[in-house]
Amino acid sequence: MLIEKKERVIMGIDPGTAIMGYGIVLEKGSKIELVGMGIVKMNHLDDHFLKLQRIFEKTIALIDEYKPDVLAIEAPFYGKNIQVMLKLGRAQGIAMAAALSRNISVTEYAPRKIKQSITGKGTASKEQVAAMLQRLLGFKETPEFLDATDGLAVAVCHSFQRISTANTGKSYSGWDAFAKDNKKRVK
Repeated sequence: MLIEKKERVIMGIDPGTAIMGYGIVLEKGSKIELVGMGIVKMNHLDDHFLKLQRIFEKTIALIDEYKPDVLAIEAPFYGKNIQVMLKLGRAQGIAMAAALSRNISVTEYAPRKIKQSITGKGTASKEQVAAMLQRLLGFKETPEFLDATDGLAVAVCHSFQRISTANTGKSYSGWDAFAKDNKKRVK
């Protein structure tokens, strides 16, 4: 039987080619503490490939500094502008590659899932997410850019997924296994 660590560091990233937000939390059992958050600005760079290089280098530097056990990253949302989607996908891929190059597992979350786990509402605004994180983690300062709290939200979302499933002590290989074990709950 695997013995789970009592503590783990989770790094969350909100990828972007103008501003990348990140947040780091320390999970101790069912409690989480804020370790740090911030942004990486790239809007001063004109070349897309220089931006990707900056994302890679900064992600590696953050990994080396905070030694996360896992990287949680926001998945690109669906948009009308395919060029923007392509650039966001590249930014996400570069951050993922940085983590994987350091043997850190990566988990991806949809924006709606992140907002839902933090505020209970999948359509919450960035400001609502930031306000809820302030209450949850007990910090007062409001970051200059909400991209920082967006990155933090990804990390907290990842922690919440483990905490909510860890409390039951059960995992299921599929719907059939769940239904068989929960006959009273399935109609």
